[in-house]
Formats: sequence, structure tokens, C-alpha cells
Amino acid sequence: MKRIRTSKAGGPPRFICAVIVCALIATLGVGSGIAADKNSKVTLVYEHTLPNVPGKSIKAVLVEYGPGGTSSAHTHPKSAFIYATVLEGSIRSQVNNGPVIVYRAGESFSEMPGDHHGVSANASETEPARLLAVFVVDTDEKNLTTNDTK
Repeated sequence: MKRIRTSKAGGPPRFICAVIVCALIATLGVGSGIAADKNSKVTLVYEHTLPNVPGKSIKAVLVEYGPGGTSSAHTHPKSAFIYATVLEGSIRSQVNNGPVIVYRAGESFSEMPGDHHGVSANASETEPARLLAVFVVDTDEKNLTTNDTK
């Protein structure tokens, strides 16, 4: 994956700054909580309407998994395109009926509108893991995750 430097010479890349800001916001407890499962916490850390795409917003959530933490199988809004990057540890993920893949810190993946997220979990039973998920979604969408019914 090629990284593009978008900051002025001598400064940190903007992407890195955004990740740091999101992590700080989450650490300070700012943002509204979103339902989580076993040994996990999901926090809305950023929300902004897109000025050049009417009706769309960008929303970012920080997913924190303790050792062995998991999320239930779920879907996201049909309007949502999701870009996710692992900030710490490793995450097991399965989208639709694809293979279960382990993503490590610094690795990223995407989910297309309407995808089903069958597995989302910390790949470690002893270390924490953190994931930043960035949604491009309809502005009026409030529920970012719908757990499967059992």
C-alpha cells in the first residue's frame, strides 16, 4: 500500500494527525457510545457533513477490544462505505462469506454498502486491539450497526 504525504515539509502526515486526534478524543471519553459486545467498546469519535457531497457525512468510530473481545455478527447501513484500519494489535474479520482474515496494526480493509460482517474480534486472548472504522454514510443515518437477530 502506497502512503501519500499530505502535510507541509517537516510536519507529520495529516493521516497520522487524524488518527492521533481520534485516539485522544476516544481516550478522553468524548463522543456517543455505540452498542458493543463481549469485552469491547465502540465510540463515535468524529462526525462531519461532506460539503461537496450533499446528504453524505463522514463518521468515525473507535473499536476497542480487550483480550478475547468480540462483536456480534452485524450489518451497517445500506448507504455506508467503510474504510477500517487496525491501530493496535490484530483483528479477525470476515465480510460476507469470504475467508476469516487477520489484520495487524497498520493494515486496512473496506466494507461495501450492504456487506455482512460475520466476524469482528480481537485475534489475541492476551493483548488488546483497536480499530478505527471510517464511514461515508447518509447524513441522517443514526444507527451505524445492526446486530444479527438470534
